[in-house]
Amino acid sequence: MSATPYDPRTPEEVRTPEDDRTPEDDRTREDARTPEIPTGGPATGAGAESTGAGPESSEPTPAALIPDHHGDVSGGWLRAATFGGMDGLVTNIALIAGVGGGGVAPGGIVVAGVAGLVAGAISMAFGEYTSVKTQNEQIAREIERERQELARHPEAEAEELARMWIARGLDPQVARQMADALRDHPEQALRFHVQEELGVSPGYAPSPWLAAGSSFLTFAIGALIPLLPYLLGATSLWLALVTGGLGLLAAGALAAGFTGRPRWFGALRQLLLGGAAALATYLIGALVGVSVT
Repeated sequence: MSATPYDPRTPEEVRTPEDDRTPEDDRTREDARTPEIPTGGPATGAGAESTGAGPESSEPTPAALIPDHHGDVSGGWLRAATFGGMDGLVTNIALIAGVGGGGVAPGGIVVAGVAGLVAGAISMAFGEYTSVKTQNEQIAREIERERQELARHPEAEAEELARMWIARGLDPQVARQMADALRDHPEQALRFHVQEELGVSPGYAPSPWLAAGSSFLTFAIGALIPLLPYLLGATSLWLALVTGGLGLLAAGALAAGFTGRPRWFGALRQLLLGGAAALATYLIGALVGVSVT
């Protein structure tokens, strides 16, 4: 058994700072080791960055969490409205330029412009209605044909769908499992087949009435713009053409806003196209007017 080594120092000389610690010191040291927990306000630091939550978070909300975060691309109104507005502007600008280039008096230009507005708006509306209605009927016919094929040959249709998914890079086993699972859900199977084979979605057909109404209204508005100087009492052809050019700039910029393209690009593109049409009809009108005279 080993003996404890002899220490010549007194107990007071060998005391350490720990021996002089008081209960208050223990509480102070314990508080220093305890992390501060915020009771309110936004989270900061790495924790806030990882969660992306809180009112002060700089992380944008994922689009998948926002209902209806896509624009309406199936209603049919945007294409018809854009087509109608641009057609109305270009048609009447070119018509006024051609008639004015032929030497017709302002009164005759107004008559021709108003006639072009009414005839063009009606023609656009009828054409859009017939076009969209015919397209919807063709799609409905193909959907019904696909429905019948699913009822008659479910195995072959499931294999066809699986092959299309495999061609897109999906694992063959997973693709066939998904296609087989859809056989117990005929309506969902039809939706997938129509989307993959026809590129459309059942139940989202554009409205022919909406397309007709939007094209009629926007054509009339577009065709009215170059006529405004004459209707307000002006007699200058060039003032009418400049007004039409401003309308082309505005229409092009507005259309570009729907697609995310630069507004200046859309405005200049439409001005160049409409200007080319007006120049062509003006020159033809001038030639025809001289020959008639």
